[in-house]
Amino acid sequence: MQNFKKVAIANRGEVAVRIIRACQELGIKTLLLHSEPDSKTVAWRMADETVCIGPATTIESYLNIESNIEAARSHGADAIHPGFGFLSENAAFARACEDAGMVFIGPSSQSIDLFGDKISAKNLVEKAGGPVIPGYQGEDQSEATLLEKIAEIGFPCIVKAAAGGGGRGLKVITAMEEAKGAIEASKREGLSAFGSDKVFLEKYLDAAKHIELQIFGDASGEVFCLGERECSVQRRHQKIIEEALSPALDEKLRREMTDVAVKIGKAANYRGAGTVEFLLQGQEFYFLEMNTRLQVEHPVTELVCGVDLVKAQINTAQGHSVSWAQQPTFHGHSLECRLYAEDPYQMGIPSTGLLGSCHWPHGPGRRFEVGFEPGDEVTSFYDPMIAKIIVWDESRPRAIRKMRQVLRETVIFGVKTNIPLLIEILDHPEFTSGEMTTKFIEKNFSKTLIDYGLDDSQKRAVQGLYQRVGDSGPNEFSGSTSFLPNPFLQSWGSRR
Repeated sequence: MQNFKKVAIANRGEVAVRIIRACQELGIKTLLLHSEPDSKTVAWRMADETVCIGPATTIESYLNIESNIEAARSHGADAIHPGFGFLSENAAFARACEDAGMVFIGPSSQSIDLFGDKISAKNLVEKAGGPVIPGYQGEDQSEATLLEKIAEIGFPCIVKAAAGGGGRGLKVITAMEEAKGAIEASKREGLSAFGSDKVFLEKYLDAAKHIELQIFGDASGEVFCLGERECSVQRRHQKIIEEALSPALDEKLRREMTDVAVKIGKAANYRGAGTVEFLLQGQEFYFLEMNTRLQVEHPVTELVCGVDLVKAQINTAQGHSVSWAQQPTFHGHSLECRLYAEDPYQMGIPSTGLLGSCHWPHGPGRRFEVGFEPGDEVTSFYDPMIAKIIVWDESRPRAIRKMRQVLRETVIFGVKTNIPLLIEILDHPEFTSGEMTTKFIEKNFSKTLIDYGLDDSQKRAVQGLYQRVGDSGPNEFSGSTSFLPNPFLQSWGSRR
């Protein structure tokens, strides 16, 4: 058992801010490891110390194990928190921390290795009695064998990179004539992105919901389950809106999934925060993968459980027990929307530049995790998420209503955002009923939103808003709404 004096943060944006705040509340100094373009950001201003670890390209900075380790070690850090993404699920990084005499705030390198390989993860789940999707994960990787197994599994079928994640190396096969090309592409992408061309096959569930369960292994060896999150609203396998708890689960199904998630955690001797992901079709659920890190959407779990997962991670890494004495109970409902700097009227292409004036409408049950402030630059080098907007209320309908109101009141100048798309999703009957599946976006929002433009009176009203907040606004109004801050995009720009 030890007490950290300084924690290095090997990440950026809103998650770096989140970790810094948790450390401040625990009385721990922070060291931000940042790239060149991420100087003079919110996290950079908040951290006690900062050190540049490399240029903009991630392979030379945030993914550079040697640079991160050397910077943290030379500045006297006791531990490194990897946040999510980048090196957070890299077993070599966890081992390098240990070799340098620092604590990796996360699971053991053995756990990361175990779940990082999708095939070994599925084997563990089967041994623990968990349900897995029918498929093939054998060692024989010859084209002939894979084609034979695809024919046995039937269509639709998925070929996946065994070491993959985030949708990389994943190909859906709907007919035998597509199989050879899909296998080759998956192997090629897996080798390029993850250093391995090993693949496996699964039956494709085309009407499934994506449900993930938050588990936490504390220092004593106890494994808790803190409920599930509904993550079916996805675009290109990337989540957009998440919520806790899922409207699709009754108490019986929740207990069954919880039991399986805890068994998986115990079988792996898991420590720290982790997420067991399932696909749910009808009343049948199947193991998808295990994420050995903090999730982007962890705030919704925190709000319905009344816990602090980041503090729990840090305390567990110090050898202390978690603050809750027993399995947390659930209260109310929480939603999270990922706020991206992108143009919803141009198929979501990233919107970069200096962030102008912002208004975050704070109030009861409203939480904003923001990685940028006015004057900061949103660059093209990294993920375009600039903030997460999280709400809590006593029921799901009230939480949806509150989120709509919060989005309408949020004002962002300088870059375009996806707020109009988020509001359209929240208004959709398939979402409000809770029936949405992972096909929801593809089915209902495969095309860009329609920009109806402004008339002269609307242009004058918008110009008045820019003047009131001291922003010059666009030089001229073309009639398009693409330049508009929110909330005007919802009222004038996204009508159908």
